[in-house]
Amino acid sequence: MKDFSFTINKKLDGTLARAGVIHTPHGDIQTPAFIVGGTKATVKAMTPEAVIAIGGQAVLSNTYHLMLRPGADIVEQAGGLGKFMNWEGPTFTDSGGYQVFSLGVAYKKGISKVANALTGDAKSAVAAQTQLAKITAKGVEFRSHIDGQKLFMSPELSMQLQWQIGADIHMAFDECPAPLADLNYINESLERTHAWATRCKTEHDRLWAIDSASGKPYQSLWGVVQGARYPDLRRQSARYMADLDFDGFGIGGIFEPQDLAASLNWVSQELPDDKPRHLLGMGNQVSDLFLGVEYGADTFDCVAFTRQARNGSIYTLDGRLNIRNHQFQRDFTPLDTGCACYTCTNYTKAYINHLFRSDEMLGAILASIHNEYFAVHLVDLIRASIYDGSFMEFKESTMARYSAPKIIQQT
Repeated sequence: MKDFSFTINKKLDGTLARAGVIHTPHGDIQTPAFIVGGTKATVKAMTPEAVIAIGGQAVLSNTYHLMLRPGADIVEQAGGLGKFMNWEGPTFTDSGGYQVFSLGVAYKKGISKVANALTGDAKSAVAAQTQLAKITAKGVEFRSHIDGQKLFMSPELSMQLQWQIGADIHMAFDECPAPLADLNYINESLERTHAWATRCKTEHDRLWAIDSASGKPYQSLWGVVQGARYPDLRRQSARYMADLDFDGFGIGGIFEPQDLAASLNWVSQELPDDKPRHLLGMGNQVSDLFLGVEYGADTFDCVAFTRQARNGSIYTLDGRLNIRNHQFQRDFTPLDTGCACYTCTNYTKAYINHLFRSDEMLGAILASIHNEYFAVHLVDLIRASIYDGSFMEFKESTMARYSAPKIIQQT
């Protein structure tokens, strides 16, 4: 029996926003929800208990990284991802498809998800994509970023690895093309992603037949919609994934914040209304979270909050601040006035400034707790505003207060 379902409890008139519940074998996820990034079976600088304390409902780990270290077989032997990392709640794994790009094609070449951030050399590297990561109909051949070992990932292997890792929610193996790839390549890539999705579904069903016979819990599979910034390709991809009857859907390849609303709108209009949608790797701005929900996303994941925290960049509703800056050395107020996280309840800017300037690891820990709380709690408030009908007012008041991130340079 498939122990997985999605229920919509409230829709917001005039938008695609909805609030509901994703039911998994390891617990429910109240949506919309921010899914905490636990890439290598750990949330950087945070214990599982700290993730619970900030209100985290689920964590997302990465198939590519766990394949390399410690190995999917070791995670399986430990009892699956949750037991391995001492997390009792729901878990996600992505397929490793994006890492083929970021750690294969883009590794140490200055290529990021943001197209306009590419350097001249990086733009040239985009054209050589298929040479750097050998992508064929069978799968992708590339090298480990750890030791240069030659690796191969196929749809079938991605499914086998994810079943070994044992998360509640898997993502189908897809190709995430470079931001500035031309239309011909985007079309080729989309055809490949669609063919791989079919193979993922076939292998997933085969593996479920084996595990269900032995009484193991169901692991759901979500298809990933691609298509870059082209409306016809986005819609085509959404329809293709919908026809394969996945349990839910990931939405990938949205590189620019200004593309978010339009891309989600195209996709959400084509996907079945009764299945959850996960926005992959987006949500590091306050506006992303509001727009994502408004245009139909149910869950998000983004590692930016802990990554920025480790660099001393602190999220507040008034924008981001660099806690390393000299001006905070004698500031004995919390990181964000009114924040109820453990860090803001117990520590001051002056102390955390001292920790960062002294290279003490506690600084990264306290900053990570605050930033992750900021993301999780903000989406919790967005969910509450859907239920009470105040979403638009909450969005407008929050965005009026929030300023675009301006990092004050360290002095």
